[in-house]
Amino acid sequence: MRLPGLDLLRAIAIVWVMLFHSFVVGGLGPDWSWLSRYGWMGVDLFFVLSGFLIGSQVLQSLAAGKRLDYRHFYLRRAFRILPAFLVVLLIYLVVPGLREAPGMAPAWMFLTFTLNLLIDYGHTAAFSHAWSLCVEEHFYLVFPLLAAMLARWASWRGLAALAVAVVLAGIALRAGIWLHNHALDPDMATRNWFVEDLYFPTWNRLDGLLAGVLLASWRTWRPAAWQRAQRHANAALLAGLAVMVVALWLFRDRVGLLGNAVGWPVLALGMGLLVFAGAAPRGWMGRLRVPLAGWLAAISYSLYLVHKAMYHLVQQQLGPWLEGRGLLAFLVYGAAALAAAAALHYAVERPGLRWRSRWISPRPAGATV
Repeated sequence: MRLPGLDLLRAIAIVWVMLFHSFVVGGLGPDWSWLSRYGWMGVDLFFVLSGFLIGSQVLQSLAAGKRLDYRHFYLRRAFRILPAFLVVLLIYLVVPGLREAPGMAPAWMFLTFTLNLLIDYGHTAAFSHAWSLCVEEHFYLVFPLLAAMLARWASWRGLAALAVAVVLAGIALRAGIWLHNHALDPDMATRNWFVEDLYFPTWNRLDGLLAGVLLASWRTWRPAAWQRAQRHANAALLAGLAVMVVALWLFRDRVGLLGNAVGWPVLALGMGLLVFAGAAPRGWMGRLRVPLAGWLAAISYSLYLVHKAMYHLVQQQLGPWLEGRGLLAFLVYGAAALAAAAALHYAVERPGLRWRSRWISPRPAGATV
């Protein structure tokens, strides 16, 4: 599914994440802190997009009355994700000088996608941004199985009730984790429990994926209602921006209780409205074709994998000269990351997709995802 509006959102997400990760090189100065401060939200936008796009693939087969070919689905995701990831992981392991932090978790945590559950962030922060890939992999593993079960037994109202239960359980779980850890170690002097217990674990990051899946369910199971609603895509865009303002306010203290208890579902709602607006071909966002947005969206996965290592490499060579130069610094760091990401995308990621189409047999009729 390639829509200009969704490509634009994906491009915004990766640039926003790159701005946030400028902390790896000491930040870009006070003039840009307002923009980079909330850049971590770009990951949540990726989660909503993933829930919508992958959810649509899976649910469309179920809506057509077909059984899911799990082997085909998992092999396709493996060829899409693993080649570039394994190449970057190998580089991190054999070239320690490229690591943006001195310590790195053992390889088995990356290979088993358990990094986000077991990491000692204070001592092994290198390539820690792979935590979000772990969340994605857990989603790929569980969602087709869950979707097949719900399609057989759940009604539309049952799905809505389940979604509400997931959101409320998430609020209660995160609030409990925050209160427990804050009571024991309010200043995080012993360990960074915010990252390890709240921010990284999959069970605390379901809101964005859930928002995307609900959009996919609506689009798949109620297509007429979806089409009618998309006439109001511009209103959804404005509403999404308004909800995003509320989310920014809730997360004004990123590690505080308010944001981490109720901020995540509010953020997911705002981004879900933006994705809905981006998926409407006739809406403002759906018709907007920003130069290079499609290309940035295409290489966004490779760019996500390599940008922190390239930041570190540029800092080693040009760090003193770039310090305090704000926009110029980001352009230099960003250009290096783009060059490395393009090389990874064209040399590894795209061949992986060609291998996928060559080695995976055509999908049998009636058994597709």
